[in-house]
Amino acid sequence: MTTDPHCDADLAEVGAEFTYFRRHCSSLDWRLLHLVFGSLALFLVLVAVGFAVAGAWLIIPFAGIEIAGLGIAAWWTLRRSGDFERLAFDGDRIVVEIREQGLLRQFEFNRCWARLVTGDAGTVALRSHGREIAIGRFCGEESRQALARELRNRLDGHRLYRINQVTSAGEA
Repeated sequence: MTTDPHCDADLAEVGAEFTYFRRHCSSLDWRLLHLVFGSLALFLVLVAVGFAVAGAWLIIPFAGIEIAGLGIAAWWTLRRSGDFERLAFDGDRIVVEIREQGLLRQFEFNRCWARLVTGDAGTVALRSHGREIAIGRFCGEESRQALARELRNRLDGHRLYRINQVTSAGEA
């Protein structure tokens, strides 16, 4: 059993190409979060009004603070709901797209020059020409190591294929 808090992983293979897609798991979508937030806010307002009618009117500002705190928590949750990471092998190119907190970044590496780097803390990164991009940020440790094995096989297999092509062309 895995305790991986992230979900929606996809490893797809079309022909000789490969795509990895993973997004941060979000248990609430916009509609459900609005429903939950609205219900809780309405309940807090009703309780506050009930106490205010009974003479404890000072509870109303505190109910407002509670609703504001709940709104901040909802915003914090939704801020990460669209985060994802996509890695695609396309011929001699490796394209990495990372969306975090609404900011989309895209990186492109030459497949022949890219190297897979693993760190002591279980981190995995692609490195080429002085640029290093961490990948597997939404994976648990086991999934990240499986991804690293798959990427290493893809990179090494492509290098051997290219070497054989050059050797065959030189003999002809």
